[in-house]
Amino acid sequence: MALPVNIGQLLDATTIESSRIEYKEGWNPDAIYRTICAFANDFDNTGGGYILVGVEERNGCALRPVKGLRIDEIEPIGRAMIGFNNLIQPTYYPHTSIEDIDGKKILVIWVPGGMSRPYKVPDEITVKQKRYNYYIRYNSSSIIAKGEFERELIELTNQIPFDDRANVQASLKDISQTLVRDFLMRTGSRLVEQMEETKFSDTLRQMDVVAGPRETLVPKNIALMMFSDNPAKYFPYTQVDIVIYPKGKLQDPSNFVEIPSIKGPIDSMINGVMSYLKTNVIKERVIKLSDQAESRRFFNYPYQALEEAVVNALYHRDYQMREPVEITIEPHCIRIISYGGLDRSIRLDELSKGMVQARRYRNRKLGDFLKELGLTEGKATGIPTMLKEMRMNGSPAAFFESDETRTYFMVIFPVHPTFIQNDAQNDAQNDAQNDAQNDAQNVVEVTARQYALLQLIADNGRVTRAAMASHLNISKPTVEREIRYLKKAQILNYIGPARTGRWVIDSNIKILKQ
Repeated sequence: MALPVNIGQLLDATTIESSRIEYKEGWNPDAIYRTICAFANDFDNTGGGYILVGVEERNGCALRPVKGLRIDEIEPIGRAMIGFNNLIQPTYYPHTSIEDIDGKKILVIWVPGGMSRPYKVPDEITVKQKRYNYYIRYNSSSIIAKGEFERELIELTNQIPFDDRANVQASLKDISQTLVRDFLMRTGSRLVEQMEETKFSDTLRQMDVVAGPRETLVPKNIALMMFSDNPAKYFPYTQVDIVIYPKGKLQDPSNFVEIPSIKGPIDSMINGVMSYLKTNVIKERVIKLSDQAESRRFFNYPYQALEEAVVNALYHRDYQMREPVEITIEPHCIRIISYGGLDRSIRLDELSKGMVQARRYRNRKLGDFLKELGLTEGKATGIPTMLKEMRMNGSPAAFFESDETRTYFMVIFPVHPTFIQNDAQNDAQNDAQNDAQNDAQNVVEVTARQYALLQLIADNGRVTRAAMASHLNISKPTVEREIRYLKKAQILNYIGPARTGRWVIDSNIKILKQ
């Protein structure tokens, strides 16, 4: 039966990382089953992988035209795989499909991350005396999990990524056939051609988005995320909230505009958010320089950087937390915050350098689906892409924030400096017209550090003193001194119990940075 991927893209390694694809010139069950075991263990929660048999490779790239398999090889391979699958402990059955490529037949073996890991397999599955080992992927190789790797793999027992878990509160009736068909058409999968001839449940099984025996199949969470009309019914606050502060959140927190929440399937939310930002927020400016033939073009915010941040927020968020993805738009920056935070293997001080390599992914299947749609790229490319796009646009670098307990992750995009200059000119004109009103307003000047502290509090009223010190790179006594000043100036106050209260900034005071 066909697979829910575009085979041509597997051969080109354009949507799936090359480390998750192996090309085999011919049928070599010993090596192939070591790789099946490694993909099934899915040590990094990246979604398993694919093995293409009948395809030669050179330096990791498939050679075209493919070598192919002989017709008389195909049926014996299928029979042999039934027995070999039963030798995996616990038993594991990969998905297979015979594909016509370059006028030849090849065997495609799809190995999603297994539900019953860890798996082990004989080192040589064809010999009588079998010695079993756990295998994992390391870069582009399948290796025996030894020492720390083996201990960590065993700790993953029954730790199934959230999007790959069965949802017993839902039924197959909650999955839209229209959305499934649209996805398969957009990704170029041959599976769409078989939908009219097969049961819908069989299509879903082939896509690996349902679980359970045939008579009591239930959707996995990924099916509800991508193919239900209202994922928020199953995962509350699966939405994106956009709030605009025309004067700035710190400068005028009571003056804001809330955009209606954007909801729906994950890819639909991404497209809806980016459509809004492109239409209402992103602006282009063209400057003609006297000494250059070509004009300079730049944007207040580069589209690709914002798109990468929005996709990452919805891909990596924790769907068990009842918090939306929040986008705050101010005159001088855009903040995108998602809840669930970073993997603990990522060091916070490496974020600004773009040196990010997540050890394990929270939603492994969601990533694959978004890659098939061209909405995200390879592993660990999100933050480097944001930094690169901001740099190419001539914008200040994006910066990133989280907390030690990894409850949230925020990306902050500063606006292009040219747009600040023009806004400052407009503000000066407005200030001249409103001098009489400003004279009557209570105005307090603060230092740059105090202003940064207030901005941090405006973003998170429950931020701790330790987090303030860490974020601003100052000592705790310095934080205490700045807080005392701001309290004395009646700018800042703390309301509620010590553990559960929050900081409040007086919105009646106009704050000026020295």
